[in-house]
Amino acid sequence: MPVELWRLVEEAVEPLGLEVLEVKEAPGEVLVRLERKDEKPISVADLERASRHIEAVLDREDPIPGSYRLLVESPGPKRPLFTRRHFERFQGLKAKVPGPEGFVGKILRVEGDEVVFQVGSLEKRLTLGTFRATLAEWPEEPR
Repeated sequence: MPVELWRLVEEAVEPLGLEVLEVKEAPGEVLVRLERKDEKPISVADLERASRHIEAVLDREDPIPGSYRLLVESPGPKRPLFTRRHFERFQGLKAKVPGPEGFVGKILRVEGDEVVFQVGSLEKRLTLGTFRATLAEWPEEPR
């Protein structure tokens, strides 16, 4: 996914108090996942407003050749975790780290530039910015 597309989506939603979690481009489709910067649950009205703003920017800049469908949604259970705040916010929950040496582990804490996971009886440390994870369980209350 071109950095340009991510930047344009950020430009569109930043003034609305929203953060871009994911932008995926597939043939005939652009998927955008957003959350509120104030960490309150995102509403349908937030998503509708964001969709209109993103559409206006993409129509003006025209970064995607041909026609496509724009999908704007909340992260839900596919929520990507990649920043310090994401891991701090969901500390105590299980996350899935994909890859050849992937794992599912409980987010214990963030220390310096590392996220510390409990995997079985062991602690595993990964450096922020070198991996992405998704929630493997959902909190009982919105965080």
